[in-house]
Amino acid sequence: MGGQACVFYGAAQFSKDVDFLLLASEQNFSRLLAALSELKATRIAVPRFDPALLARGHAVHFRCHEGAAAGLRVDIMTQLRDLPGFEELWEKRTTINDENGETFDLMAIEHLVQAKKTQRDKDWPMIDALVEGHYHVFAEAPTPERTIFWLNESRTPERLISLCTRFPQQAIAQLAKRPLLALAQSGESDQLREALDIEMRAEQAKDRAYWAPLKVQLQAFRHDERRGADQDRA
Repeated sequence: MGGQACVFYGAAQFSKDVDFLLLASEQNFSRLLAALSELKATRIAVPRFDPALLARGHAVHFRCHEGAAAGLRVDIMTQLRDLPGFEELWEKRTTINDENGETFDLMAIEHLVQAKKTQRDKDWPMIDALVEGHYHVFAEAPTPERTIFWLNESRTPERLISLCTRFPQQAIAQLAKRPLLALAQSGESDQLREALDIEMRAEQAKDRAYWAPLKVQLQAFRHDERRGADQDRA
């Protein structure tokens, strides 16, 4: 669901970790812990592995120490901001088979784009790359769903102006959801660029607000772990 998924979609991103979204169930947690044990993975940050903390939106971070995975960081989550539950994400997933017959289940590109709307500046060029890549693959086979996706998620004035010219009725229908499309309809590229920047900063603010209470909890977890370590040494 992270940088590795972007690589599969052709939006290359250098990533030293693998992010997984997991169905929150006792059976899945047991399978996960068994796999991590096989890879000799150790937790590298707070919080500890706890289904209740995952349910709050925390991620748990591990480092693998075995075989080809040695050094690989693995991040586990069960909840994502502004995204549906695992069952719906799984139902709409993208499945890719490689030349060796290996199967990879990826978050659907529409959901991956939403997941990338973070406070980190580096994620926003990746959103543009994902949407542009999707458009280039399916430009000659537009469907209502794909057209809505492009109109709502494209991040360059040139592409949005082109989309509004090509799909005028669909653009009108999306105005209530994305008002800046009015600027694309009128060809106001400079104002549109400013509106896109405002839109990005608003999403970044939402992400900061989402993580703010979780960061407070992480600080408390770190304090508790340091205190426990000091008591063990004493």
